[in-house]
Amino acid sequence: MVDVSQHELVPEHTLLDEAKLEEVLEAYDIDRTDLPKIKRKDPALPDEASVGDVLKIVRDSRTTDTATVYRLVVE
Repeated sequence: MVDVSQHELVPEHTLLDEAKLEEVLEAYDIDRTDLPKIKRKDPALPDEASVGDVLKIVRDSRTTDTATVYRLVVE
């Protein structure tokens, strides 16, 4: 079986620890549930991701060098 998360077109997905998550939520003045969602069954997720975790996703961007987005893992 192919590991989709290792494909060159899949952006980097990193789990945030609670301290970093609090910094992000405070910077944007939002709650965890205000973040966009990503399903737990998404093949690009790290194996250790579970419902309620927050991911940092770093993508290539044409207008900026990289674009960072955050997603809440849901069932």
